[in-house]
Amino acid sequence: MDNRSAILSAASELLQSSPNGDISTRAVGEKAGVQQPVIYRLFGDKDRLLAAVVDQGFAEYLAAKRAAVPTDDPVADLRRGWDDHTRFALDHPNVYRLMYTPRLTSRPAAVREAHALLRGVLERIAHVGRLAVDPDLAAEIVLSTNSGVALALLNRPETDRDPALSVRVREIVLPGILTPEPDTDPATVPLTVAQAATTLAALLRADQPKSFSPAELGLLTQWLTYLATKP
Repeated sequence: MDNRSAILSAASELLQSSPNGDISTRAVGEKAGVQQPVIYRLFGDKDRLLAAVVDQGFAEYLAAKRAAVPTDDPVADLRRGWDDHTRFALDHPNVYRLMYTPRLTSRPAAVREAHALLRGVLERIAHVGRLAVDPDLAAEIVLSTNSGVALALLNRPETDRDPALSVRVREIVLPGILTPEPDTDPATVPLTVAQAATTLAALLRADQPKSFSPAELGLLTQWLTYLATKP
């Protein structure tokens, strides 16, 4: 095992067992069998080391996300992704706290990739006409609330953590960004301008009309985004 791998393995083990979610580079060096200057040479500083630990800890979760075959129901995929996110937080509390708290000055790449994967699911939902707001705004809403309830659970004693709370929050939040189920009577739930703009924008991104110039398509997209995001 090379020095980088040994350091990451040592830091991951120490973080997992840490009672307060913190580790020292001195302890990491002792466990990995390297001097502290080696850690700083390879990672730059402690924050970058911890960001690398988060990326490694989240790697298996992200690999499963990348490999997941999308179903015909992107809304169900969104719900499943929410639950997987909460489950990861409860299984890896110290890694998760580092991901979604402002403690690190170097943001882990895993956070950016998780956001991109979520954005992809929301784009699929918009494409089938089920997203009521712009996908970027929807991603911010989902990630903020999903991570918020996960952190709230982690702040409770382990014996008081009820994953059902996450499901309840999920079912309060998602109706705010989704259009009604297809079998809902459209006469009782009329389509809004924002919903129509969101769907049309997604369809244009998936299949750009050849009759439009880049400038025309850019202007149309700009207006649709405005209509989808402004009250």
